[in-house]
Amino acid sequence: MPDLFDRASELEEQQRQRALSAHATMHQPAQDKDAQGRVWCIDCGEQVSPKRLVLLPNAPRCVDCQKIAELRSRHGMA
Repeated sequence: MPDLFDRASELEEQQRQRALSAHATMHQPAQDKDAQGRVWCIDCGEQVSPKRLVLLPNAPRCVDCQKIAELRSRHGMA
């Protein structure tokens, strides 16, 4: 019986991860990328740091603008 419960738990976790990933992808704005592959912040127009893109390859905003967007979202100002 433990194997059956372990497998059920694994399947539930996989489904949860897929759902979270799909949700995050749906609600993320597209990047503004130029011909050289540089990414520009969709809010302020500054270049998104290459270090940030290593951690978050699809980041559409610079760190500062992302902080502002998250604060606005939390306070219902988006």
